[in-house]
Amino acid sequence: MNARVLLLVPAACFLLQSQTAQSPVTFDRILRADKEPRNWLTYSGGVASQRYSALTQITPANVRNLELQWIYQARSLEKFEATALVVDGILYTVQAPNDVIALDAVTGRIYWTYSYAPEPEARPCCGRINRGLAILGDTLFMGTIDAHLVALDTKNGKPLWNTTVAKAASGYAITHAPLIVKDKVIVGTAGGEYGIRGFIAAYDIHTGKEVWRFYTVAGPEDPGHSSWGGDSWKTGGGSIWVTGSYDPSLNLTYWGVGNPGPDWNGDPRPGDNLYTNSVVALDADTGKLKWHYQFSPHDEFDYDSVQVPVLVDMDWKDTKGQTKPRKMMFWANRNGLFYAIDRTTGEFLMGKPFVEVNWMNGFDEKGRPMRVPGKTPSTEGTLIFPGNQGGTNWYSPSFSPATGLFYIPAWVNYSSIYVKSPDDEYTEGQRYAGGLPRSPVPFARSSQNFRKEQEGYGAVLAIDPKTGEKKWEFKMTDVTDAGILTTASNLLFSGGREGYFFALDARTGAPLWKAAVGGSVASGAMSYSVDGRQYIAVAAGNSLFTFALRQ
Repeated sequence: MNARVLLLVPAACFLLQSQTAQSPVTFDRILRADKEPRNWLTYSGGVASQRYSALTQITPANVRNLELQWIYQARSLEKFEATALVVDGILYTVQAPNDVIALDAVTGRIYWTYSYAPEPEARPCCGRINRGLAILGDTLFMGTIDAHLVALDTKNGKPLWNTTVAKAASGYAITHAPLIVKDKVIVGTAGGEYGIRGFIAAYDIHTGKEVWRFYTVAGPEDPGHSSWGGDSWKTGGGSIWVTGSYDPSLNLTYWGVGNPGPDWNGDPRPGDNLYTNSVVALDADTGKLKWHYQFSPHDEFDYDSVQVPVLVDMDWKDTKGQTKPRKMMFWANRNGLFYAIDRTTGEFLMGKPFVEVNWMNGFDEKGRPMRVPGKTPSTEGTLIFPGNQGGTNWYSPSFSPATGLFYIPAWVNYSSIYVKSPDDEYTEGQRYAGGLPRSPVPFARSSQNFRKEQEGYGAVLAIDPKTGEKKWEFKMTDVTDAGILTTASNLLFSGGREGYFFALDARTGAPLWKAAVGGSVASGAMSYSVDGRQYIAVAAGNSLFTFALRQ
């Protein structure tokens, strides 16, 4: 039985209940989040995951006057990757691994803290972290590193129910923010480095009981099972560790799926390995697969496709030159390619590199990437662009309706040498990798002819999603693990490992402001307002920083 500790600040709890006018967060409010930009109701700001704020008080002309308002210092030395939620002046966030905090969004005063003690068997591959919460009604929802789903009362942090989603001892974990759809809370399981069989599942918001489950590794009962040789599907990976999106008009929820296992040796798992490295479109009521698109069939480069699906309605010119409204999905993939996909049908419309790519050299007529012969892991080592961390990774992109541009946090001119090791034997709860990528960082690299030396770097890239062409690039002196926020006033906020949080002009990429935050920015910023004053909040290092204009 897990030990769980509930810490309350009595006076603050009284203030939370008596001095705030917080209304229950209905699903209709979540769907119309753009109509109340004073709040930030989901991980990506809205179910379309554009990570765009309609607030305009902070502008390119006055952003230089941003000042720090308050700091919340986490009681943890783990990475602080969460994006906070704000509802009517109350900020909710989660510090690593699974402590939930309610704060006054204006002053940073703590209302309550809920502390969760994970099972000792919890073993997430890449840090004891959590990326955020979901909210519906008066309930907060959190996934845990020991693969539980927990519901809490927003007023006092009291736990309402706790559901075991999967077995932590087998390597399962939940590290992403849940997604609310109607009366369900949807999560997926991380743990691809441990030979799990990944899945996405929906739970009843009132009881925590499972409503449906979709396996991201196709078994004997599933379409796509033939893409796994032998019994390799049983340990196929396919983890979920970044939050998906939802289209209410189609009633489809979209999720990116991680890499197959073992990571860097595909010999034990012949075939395309569906639905790893794919986006899957699921009926939100039943979990049934509507369509899928696989970005990197039979991946051997650890190119998880867990990036955020960004949904945009816009005019699109087809191959016949005719322009018509279309429901689009834009995707910056870890494999170095930007994609435009019809989110109604899953039709591949466009794919273009946004960084150097040498593992493929085009697409066939169905949108399948054409592999370059010899560009696979080998016993002597093979140089691959982009490297193991990808051209981008889990950090959130942004789409701005104001500029019409798609913004990517990128690693440019970056490679790894992939070395294949002999077949690993699967052992439950142990790593199941099949090789090693050498030197993904630092960014020293050789070009493909092994003669010219060039240093890689982090960057913010602005892409015209209609053409896939780069409009501008903001080159950083370090690398980035930070998501991107854009605003209706044409600002862009992001950061990097060097410890700076900065603002750019979203139209041109010109730097406008920066602040030293004393630690790596490995989260996505968000914006909200209280009593007409706009704030920008971002987690960096081990703290949450909140900025507003000088008064």
